[in-house]
Amino acid sequence: MGSLSQGNHTLGDEFTKDVISSMGPKTDPRLREVMSSFIKHVHDFAREVQLTTDEWMLGVQMINQAGQMSDAKRNEGQLLCDVIGLESLVDDITYQAAVKSAGSATASAILGPFWRHDTPIRENGTTISFNTPKDGQVAFLHGQVTCAETGKPLANATVEAWQASTNGLYEQQDDAQIEHNLRGKFVTDAQGHFSFYCLRPTPYPVPEDGPAGKLLRLMDRHVYRPAHIHLIAQAEGFKPITTQIFDSKSDYLDNDSVFAVKDGLTVVFEPRKNDPQAEWDLKYDLSLAPVSSN
Repeated sequence: MGSLSQGNHTLGDEFTKDVISSMGPKTDPRLREVMSSFIKHVHDFAREVQLTTDEWMLGVQMINQAGQMSDAKRNEGQLLCDVIGLESLVDDITYQAAVKSAGSATASAILGPFWRHDTPIRENGTTISFNTPKDGQVAFLHGQVTCAETGKPLANATVEAWQASTNGLYEQQDDAQIEHNLRGKFVTDAQGHFSFYCLRPTPYPVPEDGPAGKLLRLMDRHVYRPAHIHLIAQAEGFKPITTQIFDSKSDYLDNDSVFAVKDGLTVVFEPRKNDPQAEWDLKYDLSLAPVSSN
């Protein structure tokens, strides 16, 4: 094993190799692969930018603050990864690996920091908007879940949806909204159909009260996300899809603060006719790849 150098000697590649080789023989092979690469790259990064102790400590404090702010209703650490594009990159790597032989599967997008594990199941054709704001425009969202390989409809699939209100806040951020407002999970019928009323989404800023917002300001970047609705589609025997759909008329499609916009995920809201409950209509189908797809 090497030792810390003294005087004018620097900790070079041999030091990094010593750190990597310190992992014992019982280390999981995949963990060894990931950590070896991570250690090498983070050491090379520190050398490349000549990272100082003060700068390193600021980074540690930012990570600590993200952890301290995170809970079951908000994941600030995930948001921190979002604003540097890491979650979108990992999402794309995962998606490309999942659909090698099922290229028609719906494109994925990041989960985001405001998903909740306890979203209630609601009946098709009902609403997720229980505190509809005066400036809110109600839309009817409906579609079909199908198999990416055969095109056949998937019955008893679940489609989970959540979105922010027009004030830019998800319900867990806003005491004026009832719990689980603008959230719902829907089970498809025998023909794979699902439907619900929601809000036509509006752009909003990511929270600026934590390290992710601070980092955006330090990098002289805006904090806004384009108008979107989050969706998760799942069915037994199929790979789940986590995605977002974006209003094609929204601002910030070309410079989303978390880099989540992808081709194929922009949608067009059409005027809805003969429905006093909604101004807009949106048909959006979801396609899932079988688990056996490689």
